[in-house]
Amino acid sequence: MKVHKEGYSILFATLAILVVLCAVTWLILPKAIFIVATAASVLLLAFLTRFFRVPSRPIETRQNAVLSPADGTIVTIEEVEENEYLKTRCIQVSIFMSVWNVHINWFPVSGVVRYFKYHPGGYLVAWHPKSSSLNERTTIVVERPDAVKVLLRQIAGAVARRIVCYAEVGKPVNQCSELGFIKFGSRVDVFLPLNAEIKVTIGQKVTGNLTVIATV
Repeated sequence: MKVHKEGYSILFATLAILVVLCAVTWLILPKAIFIVATAASVLLLAFLTRFFRVPSRPIETRQNAVLSPADGTIVTIEEVEENEYLKTRCIQVSIFMSVWNVHINWFPVSGVVRYFKYHPGGYLVAWHPKSSSLNERTTIVVERPDAVKVLLRQIAGAVARRIVCYAEVGKPVNQCSELGFIKFGSRVDVFLPLNAEIKVTIGQKVTGNLTVIATV
C-alpha cells in the first residue's frame, strides 16, 4: 500500500511515540498490559496507514464531465448564491468524507486556476449547513478552456484541523491531478453553473476521479 506524503510526518512521529510507550510498558508494567499496549499500537498504526493510503485508480479525463473531487457521500445538492467569487446563483454539490474514506482531493476539471484563498475559521461538524462559510476552508476556482468556471471548497470539520491545497493562481491543472489533502474527516463543496446536469443523488457514495457528479 502506497502512503501519501502528507502522512509521513504523522506516521513517523506516532511510531516513535508508540515504541517508547511500549518499551516503558515492557520495563515497568505486567506483561499482560504490555501485550495489550502493543496490540493497541499496531491497530492505531494500521488505521493511520490506511487513512493516508493512495488508491490505485485508472485516470480517464472527460472533457464535459465534472468528476468527483473526493471519496465520500453526497450530502447536499441545492441551488445557492455564491458570493465569494462567482457572484451568481450556482448548484452546490457537497461531499462528506468520513475517517474511513480516502482523503486526497483531486481537480474535477482541467483548466487554469483563477482564484485561491485560505479562510481561517471554526470547526463545526462538516455536515453542518454553515460549515461552508464558517469553518476553516480553502476556495479554489478553475476555469476550463471553454470558459466554464467550477468553484471548489475544502472544508475542515470537527476532527479535521489541517487542510493542504496545492492550487496556485495562474497555473494550469489537469482533471484527476491532486488538488490537496484534508486530514481526519471533512467535506468538499463543488459549485457548478445552473445549466449543469447533475448525475448524483443525496446519499450516494462517490469515488474521486471516477464518479461523474455533473456534465456541463
